[in-house]
Amino acid sequence: MRFLVFIRYFIEFFLYKIVFVILNLFSRKFSKNIFSYSFMLLGRLSKYNKIAKDNCKIVFSDFSDKEITQIINNSWKNLGKNLYELNNLKKLIDDKNAIKILGLEKLKKIKKENSPVIFFSIHSGNWEICVPILDKSGFNIGAIYRHINNVFFDRYIFKKRTDSLKTKNSFYTPKGKLSAKEILEGVINNKNIFLLVDQKDSAGTLINFFGRKVKTQTGFLKIARKYNLKIIPMRNIRLPDNTLQITFEEPLGHSNDNISDDKKMLEINAIVERWIRESPENWFWQHKRFN
Repeated sequence: MRFLVFIRYFIEFFLYKIVFVILNLFSRKFSKNIFSYSFMLLGRLSKYNKIAKDNCKIVFSDFSDKEITQIINNSWKNLGKNLYELNNLKKLIDDKNAIKILGLEKLKKIKKENSPVIFFSIHSGNWEICVPILDKSGFNIGAIYRHINNVFFDRYIFKKRTDSLKTKNSFYTPKGKLSAKEILEGVINNKNIFLLVDQKDSAGTLINFFGRKVKTQTGFLKIARKYNLKIIPMRNIRLPDNTLQITFEEPLGHSNDNISDDKKMLEINAIVERWIRESPENWFWQHKRFN
């Protein structure tokens, strides 16, 4: 059985590579559009399309079916663009016209203070650019990621991520006991943390999110409290012209013993909810966030 799964994973990855060999015959803009529309069409045929629509209806209960469908179609296209851009992540980070950064004055102030912080974002726009951009901006970053079941894709994506880093001071670590140890060691050695905080964490705490109690990761807040780390909202969206935009928002503190981790997470979730409501087509609706 394991052998059959291994063969399936290999075939999936092989077909993916073949597609990119063909797409490389055309311009990058044309190839990205073809890939994103194809990804949307295939996504609409999958079981995840219903999950995405059900999630969207929870957030936008007053929207029509047509409006919900439009949001999810655009979300699929964004995912397709992300996957295409991952293949050229290093070039994307080096392209000065592809990424716009707002709130640089906040970033400079954080850098000047020279103390570790926790950056957080969500699965919106192209979230893969967040860690390389921080690394390029002079921040040593430790980032936790979820491994992919397909070992070929997992290795491929890990290599694309690490190759996009400008320094050897930042690192990616797969979620688990080892990542917790590496992140703590990083903070002790004056390194920063980057997290995506919008997905379900089966070991997390039930926190209100869009009016529903959902499993949410809060462990990073214990680190913030213990080491008096500022928490920096890092918004990431894709603009209509396909350029990517990162906005660093006002830092949050978490050193007040009268404010619990759960209450602070509610504050963070309120920021996440605002981001999603303002740019719903950017969010990754296809995961089981509300189950």
